[in-house]
Amino acid sequence: MILPIVAYGDAVLRKKGKEVTKDYPHLQQLIDNMWETMYNASGVGLAAPQVGLPIRLFLVDATPFADDEELTEEEREQLDGLKKVFINAEMVEETGNEWPFNEGCLSIPDVREDVFRNQTITIKYMDEDFNKKVDSYSGIAARIIQHEYDHIEGILFTDKLSSLKKRLIKNKLDKISKGLIKVDYKMRFPLAKKVR
Repeated sequence: MILPIVAYGDAVLRKKGKEVTKDYPHLQQLIDNMWETMYNASGVGLAAPQVGLPIRLFLVDATPFADDEELTEEEREQLDGLKKVFINAEMVEETGNEWPFNEGCLSIPDVREDVFRNQTITIKYMDEDFNKKVDSYSGIAARIIQHEYDHIEGILFTDKLSSLKKRLIKNKLDKISKGLIKVDYKMRFPLAKKVR
């Protein structure tokens, strides 16, 4: 089932997610719905707060980036098949030089800005079967995971922009929260009080 994606301005996007337990109601159904919702919106990642749930759950499918010919063979290999569920993730380490990349977000449609993030991460999490994992990622893979991880910490990519950039996009963000934009996927706008 395709769920409405929560738009910028909704309080749920600012909450630090709560831990997910094995007996979380209908967890597998939620994960399936999140995959369907993400693909319907042509996303490469989706976090539970984006569908209105302040819990520590996100998923990524970085395989669309694996075709980018500007990437190294090693980067393409890391992205190809990177389709994962992250439950109760905790960032262990972020290292390497910060580098810019143009990011967007399904909760903030039509806004794209360069965001600086560390090159390499190590993250611990549980998969959808609650097996403990610790993995390291670099480049685009790290960036996608960092972006989704921020969501379960109540952080949006726009928070990482300069004061000037924030002022320049303020009107766009206001329009998004009021639903005064066109999107081709189902959204819930906090100030419009209706789903489109």
